[in-house]
Amino acid sequence: MPRTPLQAIKETRASAARTKAITVPPRVAPAPAQPGKARIAFLVYRGNPTCGGQGVYTRHLSRELVALGYSVEVFAGQPWPELDEGVGFTPVPGLDLYRNPDPFRVPMLRELKTWADWTEFLIMCAAGFGEPLAFSRRIRPILNARRSEFDLIHDNQCLGTGILQLSEKDGWPMLQTLHHPITVDRRIALEHTETLRQNISQRRWFGFLRMQVRVARAMPHVLTVSGNSKVDINAQMQVPLERMTIVPVGVDHNVFRPYDGVTKKKGRLMVTSSSDVPMKGLVPLLEAVAKLRAEREIELVVIGKPRPGGRVATTMDRLGLTDIVKTISGVSDEELARLYGEAEVAVVPSLYEGFSLPAIEAMSCGVPVVATTGGALPEVVGISGETGILVEPNNPDALVAAIRDLLDNPAEQKRLGDAGRERVIKRFTWEVTARGTAACYDAILTGQPLPESMTFE
Repeated sequence: MPRTPLQAIKETRASAARTKAITVPPRVAPAPAQPGKARIAFLVYRGNPTCGGQGVYTRHLSRELVALGYSVEVFAGQPWPELDEGVGFTPVPGLDLYRNPDPFRVPMLRELKTWADWTEFLIMCAAGFGEPLAFSRRIRPILNARRSEFDLIHDNQCLGTGILQLSEKDGWPMLQTLHHPITVDRRIALEHTETLRQNISQRRWFGFLRMQVRVARAMPHVLTVSGNSKVDINAQMQVPLERMTIVPVGVDHNVFRPYDGVTKKKGRLMVTSSSDVPMKGLVPLLEAVAKLRAEREIELVVIGKPRPGGRVATTMDRLGLTDIVKTISGVSDEELARLYGEAEVAVVPSLYEGFSLPAIEAMSCGVPVVATTGGALPEVVGISGETGILVEPNNPDALVAAIRDLLDNPAEQKRLGDAGRERVIKRFTWEVTARGTAACYDAILTGQPLPESMTFE
């Protein structure tokens, strides 16, 4: 039901009051670099780990780089990142127009202080997403004013025009992380629209892609996280293969591990989804759960917060699953690992993944994983039947069969869980990620080609 003018006025006033109460955190100086190690300015336009994989990547990679002797200062917009001791931090405040509890808020006039602020707001008014462009415009003068303090910029998928200008016009050495081509997100989102209005809305929202593709093509050094992402970035964004290398994402296997005293809950499944979008495949999973419910006691724990009235919430209501689907958000890594330990099966139902942190987190906890063959998931999970189970994307019946087989076979759960954890410890730790990333830094700063892509086998 549309808001009345009085409701709109009240909500705007409440939003303004929240804005006044917000304080920007102070800068935190980084630990100095050890001899022979570089000073890194690490950029992430949205840094909080609850906002998706980019925040997780920022926190753990920066920590391990510091452990290797590099000096790392993270420059981030809201929501603010969670960082570990020794990692520096400089806040780059934006308008935070999508914050809870008032997403798509109208900022107060006095908040619109710069052209970057106006850009971010006006793009939102046109149903677009302006954070990457606005952040890149804010960060450029900040970094140029501190040019003597850093040796290299590492951008974590902002790909804004200002990032390109830092590289091409200002002469900064630059490493660009590109987790996967957002062109895939756009394609899947458009495929799942049901009305012309939804289609137009999605096309406007993904308008920032034109900029990101242009910037990515011009970046001299691009790091991605899987062979599948490398191929797709080349095919869909025309980034030359010779400019890219692969360094996989990691997991903290000392936190994501089996815990004493944590017992399996019969029939419990678990899925982690940082966003309520079709690409994450939650709707096919819910359809599979509804079919399994007809034959056995079952429960699904969803780590994430589905949008009220969105596709996931609507599907839960339609299938009558609200009594057996539990949504949880805002948990710590250890709490998340313990929740994994209570599940008999972890599911990664995504239609596409450029890597998959949820997959390796579950595997690291010794939980058997049922995943799809979407994107890089086969690279991450390994051979189906050996370190996990792989099924066709967007196929509820395939999910039903794989989940049923595991629920009926505790010995197979144990075998796959143990094999999955062994695979992760050998290949996907944050130390491995940091060493591979550091090799890229060293190559760039010494004028050498990027290192050979790391393989997952």
